[in-house]
Amino acid sequence: MNRYVVVASVLALAVTGACGSDSSSGGTSGGAKKITLIQGIANEPFYISMYCGAKEEAAKQGVQLSVQAPAQWDVAQQTQVVTSVAASRPKAVLIAPVDKDAMAGPIRQLNGNGSKVIFVDTELSDQSLGLSRISSDNKLGGQLAAQTLAKQIGDKGKVVVLAPKQGIATTDDRVAGFKEEIAKHPNIKLVSEQYPGDEAGKATEIVNGELSKNPDLAGIFAANLVTGEGAGAALKQAKKTGAVKLVEFDASPKQVEDLKAGTIQALISQEPLDIGRQGIDQAVAALGGKPVTKQIKTQLVAVTKDNVDQPDIAKYLYKQSC
Repeated sequence: MNRYVVVASVLALAVTGACGSDSSSGGTSGGAKKITLIQGIANEPFYISMYCGAKEEAAKQGVQLSVQAPAQWDVAQQTQVVTSVAASRPKAVLIAPVDKDAMAGPIRQLNGNGSKVIFVDTELSDQSLGLSRISSDNKLGGQLAAQTLAKQIGDKGKVVVLAPKQGIATTDDRVAGFKEEIAKHPNIKLVSEQYPGDEAGKATEIVNGELSKNPDLAGIFAANLVTGEGAGAALKQAKKTGAVKLVEFDASPKQVEDLKAGTIQALISQEPLDIGRQGIDQAVAALGGKPVTKQIKTQLVAVTKDNVDQPDIAKYLYKQSC
């Protein structure tokens, strides 16, 4: 995943070594409408897949697309990216804010410089910002994770929830949805809700601790890829892979491999390509003075070993390159 690769600059082109190019003009001239995609983090399959969908749609719509991202999921780093992009005054910006409150100020810079702002994947608490908000229904995704984990553990036992940190719109909603649904299962007990940050190693430490406190732990829900990576490592160390059922959000190539190998029992996967396509569509509509859809929810699916190779699941599996 190269998630923690050290780079000399805070700004990182998310397509470096992944999608091959940072723009998609579709044969347009220098006067074409310019749109910038600001991802949550560079070199992550979810955002690479979103870029692939946006790139394809930008070519169809005849607009120029560039993409930038911070090297890590970090408010200060994304703020520097936003400040740089705002100075270039693109006609529209698709952005996945890394914090639903802290990124409000920087995003106001984009508005102040005349850019149309579309939120993709994550969003802000401030409902006055963002012409359109395009994402999975993350609360529904959390509910689906709870239903899936309940089935995996025979609808009884102790479970743990992991999420990177509070304040991220997507994972906050996933945790809320999970807790809401799991409360409907009287024989399942949520024994711990933990926030290790976006650090797989910290997630491993936390899960090791939970296994010590609860040797009869039945299941884990990891609300993002990194916490899932850490949980999986802990289960391997404790030789409890498969015995403790693991349900994760997202479906990177590595996660799919682990699913097939039995390390993970289910993936709650999104449609990042569709989020990218619809982001471009909404930006183009806004630039053309046409109606914009305020809220768009894309599909989610529970991917298991039984259905992962089915043709209709392919669109939910993330890409490492376009």
